Amino acid sequence: MSEKSGDRSVFFPAIEKKYGQPMRYWHGVMAELADQKYPAQIAFLKENHGFSQAHANALVMYSRGSKTSKRFNNLTDYLAPHDAITKKTVRAILRAITDANPNMKLVIAWNQPMLKMDDKYIFGVMAGKNHILIAPWSPNVIKKFAPKLKSFEVNKKTIRVPRDWKVDAKLLQAMVKECLA
Repeated sequence: MSEKSGDRSVFFPAIEKKYGQPMRYWHGVMAELADQKYPAQIAFLKENHGFSQAHANALVMYSRGSKTSKRFNNLTDYLAPHDAITKKTVRAILRAITDANPNMKLVIAWNQPMLKMDDKYIFGVMAGKNHILIAPWSPNVIKKFAPKLKSFEVNKKTIRVPRDWKVDAKLLQAMVKECLA
């Protein structure tokens, strides 16, 4: 499936079957829409041909030259555009968690570093230009740890920490322990 390989063309057999036309037809439709912006192309396929969002996105992005949804193969690729401070902090966050949970696997999912245990996502990290978001995969964890997170901007599913955060390994480990419970 595309989630693992990122290859947008894996949707093509389903598109042909569901919408009744060969891909050369759909590529022709996209050639006629080439001067339109992404939202207009998506809307056209959905409104005029009944495309699902996933199928429309695969076709539109493929026609715009994006053959894969996968941008990064590993953590090094993900961190490449970031400065040394951000790289160091992200690595320290992940290390704090994996040191206490050596069976966790670091994967790139949704083009972000994620830690998994078996098939379950446990914790994610997103490096921005001015901050880092950490995301325990449980909104209950954020609620439970709210008193300890007062110095951070806390959203519904993420916690915003500074790029130069002195990583609190005990806090991260406790949050992950709660995710696993």
